[in-house]
Amino acid sequence: MIERQLNIATRDGATTTFICHPERGGPHPVILFYMDAPAIREELRDMARRLASVGYYVMLPNLYYRSGVMELGPMSGPDVEALRARMFGFMNSLTIPLIMSDTEALLAHAGADPAASPGPVGAVGYCMSGQYAINAATHFPRVAAAASIYGVRLVTDQPDSPHLAGGKTIAELYFGCAEVDHWAPVEMLPPLRQALADGGATAEVELYPGVEHGFAFPQRPVYNREAAERHWERLFALFRRRLG
Repeated sequence: MIERQLNIATRDGATTTFICHPERGGPHPVILFYMDAPAIREELRDMARRLASVGYYVMLPNLYYRSGVMELGPMSGPDVEALRARMFGFMNSLTIPLIMSDTEALLAHAGADPAASPGPVGAVGYCMSGQYAINAATHFPRVAAAASIYGVRLVTDQPDSPHLAGGKTIAELYFGCAEVDHWAPVEMLPPLRQALADGGATAEVELYPGVEHGFAFPQRPVYNREAAERHWERLFALFRRRLG
């Protein structure tokens, strides 16, 4: 496996991005891996490595670079409430237009790297970034597959709400949703499914029964191995179908 961490210039500065891909058999299809709210950490790098190990050029950018931070550290201890408030401040500083601007820079960088395939691109986002992965498909025609894993803010009253993606992209979309999720309650699923169907989307909204928000992260107390492995199966199949 080849791994690099470098600063990729954007309109607002530079995002430190972890890139990994196999040593052989390239160029490899690009997958944009958008982080969750607790930011960049080894847990996410390991997940990026798992994606890369089956033949992809994976890009994991720091989305908090505008705030001058990258790794927040553990969200635990006596100051946990202050730590969480700080994290939510960083999360709420982001917008879909900002992340789409960053995505443009990421794709431009990949376009100049001979290790990255110039063909179809995949995107996956967890928690706060499910909306960004889906919007990558609506903003960039190269994105042929996008997945939101326990994504939040999937049904809003904004014109870039992910539930409206069906009428804006021909990419295949996947939504993996936890049954126990304060941040993305199951009541969101019927309008999500209906809007995607109305828009003619090629999409699946799958409920993972009995598991909580964050179930795919191995370092979380809510980690569920069976559900996590199912989500990997779904991602690998999605990207294999659409990226080759």
